[in-house]
Amino acid sequence: MRAALLIAAGLLVSGFSLARIADQPRQLAQATQPLKGTPAPADQDKAPAESMPGGERPTTPAPQPARPDAQAQQQGIQPALPPAPAEKTAPPIREK
Repeated sequence: MRAALLIAAGLLVSGFSLARIADQPRQLAQATQPLKGTPAPADQDKAPAESMPGGERPTTPAPQPARPDAQAQQQGIQPALPPAPAEKTAPPIREK
């Protein structure tokens, strides 16, 4: 008897929820307008320079080392990265 009452109450609540959802106006998601592309600059129409095997790869600006040399540190230049943490070691695992 109790199980039947619980099932009936669940169906009643579900029915009210579905009726409430059905009464609300439908809201459709609206997509944004497609972006209009800008024409490419004239220098981008050119083919990239031909690569040479073993050649150096130019970088602009040149990369800076993460750790400045001793002379640069004496001048007051700070390292870009903090010092690496010391490795944690544990006793070796004994096999039985």
